[in-house]
Amino acid sequence: QVQLVESGGGLVQAGGSLRLSCAASERTFSNSAMGWFRQAPGKERDFVAAISRSGAVVYYADSVKGRFIISRDNAKNTMYLQMNNLKPEDTAIYSCAATSMVPYLTTLYASARQYDYWGQGTQVTVSS
Repeated sequence: QVQLVESGGGLVQAGGSLRLSCAASERTFSNSAMGWFRQAPGKERDFVAAISRSGAVVYYADSVKGRFIISRDNAKNTMYLQMNNLKPEDTAIYSCAATSMVPYLTTLYASARQYDYWGQGTQVTVSS
């Protein structure tokens, strides 16, 4: 059983930055594709970014491309989301997800259905 714990959320003004972390309990972290998702009040959960097992391949939602950077440190069993130039519409609960059902080193997923493990989420609030 993989446990994921997010941290780094908070309140920031528009234009500011935050760095989210997702710490995994499982030593097989390096075998897992990972992703970040977010859910705003009254809205469905949306894909934000995904990263392959090695970190060599990444993919972003159009809404965050050029502003957010996803990365991972397999030695620390931790994934990150650097969020720059934050906008009020980025306000949401951000959750990380993982799956070890990964056929290739370059595989990553943008669909929440592909992920087996989820963190509890961390709140990000961007004021205007």
